Amino acid sequence: MLEPGRVVLKIAGREAGKYAVIVDTVKDNFVLITGPKSITGVKRRKCNIDHIEPTEHKFDVKQDVDDSSLENIWKSSGLIEKLEIKVPIKREFKKKEPVEKKKK
Repeated sequence: MLEPGRVVLKIAGREAGKYAVIVDTVKDNFVLITGPKSITGVKRRKCNIDHIEPTEHKFDVKQDVDDSSLENIWKSSGLIEKLEIKVPIKREFKKKEPVEKKKK
C-alpha cells in the first residue's frame, strides 16, 4: 500500500493536513516523501509511516523521481482541484525606500 507514487495525507507534525507523494521506502517504518513544496508545501523528507495516511490516488512514477517531474504530474492529473489543494502564490515585493533620519 505504501509504494512509490502513492498520494498520502500527513497527519502529524507541522505539515499535518497537507498532501504529499511517496518517493521511496527508506526502512521498514520510514518512507521518503515530497510535495513538492511549490504545489503542496511539503519539503522532501523522511517520514514515519505512522505519521501519514494513504489515499486511493496513485501516480505512475519511478523511485526517487525529482520534484519538477512530480510538479508536472500533479498539474496534469487534475488532483489539485479535486483535493482542494491551495497552491502558494509567489509575490514580488517592492523595494523599500530608505528612511531618512531626522537631524537634531
